[in-house]
Amino acid sequence: MTEQIQTDRHEGFAVVTMNKPRRRNALGMESVAGLGAALETLAADPGCRAVVLAGAPPAFCSGSDLKELGGLSIPEMCHHEAETAAMARRIAHLPVPVIAAVEGYALGGGFILATACDAVVTARGAKWGLPEVPNGWIPPWGLQTLLARVGPVKAQQITWGFLEMDGAEAVRLGVADGLAEDGGALAMASDWAARIAALPADAVRSTKRFFSAAIAADAERQDAEANRLFAADCESAEAKATLARFTVPA
Repeated sequence: MTEQIQTDRHEGFAVVTMNKPRRRNALGMESVAGLGAALETLAADPGCRAVVLAGAPPAFCSGSDLKELGGLSIPEMCHHEAETAAMARRIAHLPVPVIAAVEGYALGGGFILATACDAVVTARGAKWGLPEVPNGWIPPWGLQTLLARVGPVKAQQITWGFLEMDGAEAVRLGVADGLAEDGGALAMASDWAARIAALPADAVRSTKRFFSAAIAADAERQDAEANRLFAADCESAEAKATLARFTVPA
């Protein structure tokens, strides 16, 4: 198990923490694989009835690790993003509910990863945004979950990147579900997880299974199309200039 993902067990639920704070918990190959493995392990544990997904301070997740991806070829980047997409899509089909606890930043893939969860608690001062289009490319996965939450018109506007929001605005738009004061997102999400864990487990799992088809409908095809468009966008001068900034040694 990677040190980039930490799991803490509580009575009836677990907290999974993305632990790469120097990169604001950016999603690289190791962290994506570790997160997927942690979620699968907990889903198979009958003693775990809910999962809270959090990030080590100062952020929930700042999206894909561009320092890592900047050194890859476009096909290699697309492969990494497809692996991330598969991990995020799997959340909808896990038998246990997953609740995101967002503090600090939820940007790019971090934004979409949060919306892939069954419920989202955000701190009031959290910064939400999708910087991909200003960087030169479409988000390469996960837009179905944003569509499910806010509808196509608002999802398109958010994806263009000019609707950056704090926690209160994220709740107002439907991106998030619960609003906590700064520093309190994990406590609120943990309370929600404990309340879910106290419900009859079979009924909770049946309910999630029923709604997963609507929430994640056509997600695999949409991710494949977004990945194809992403590859084409990465050939543009704007995208190449963005990626070049991350290949320069720090």
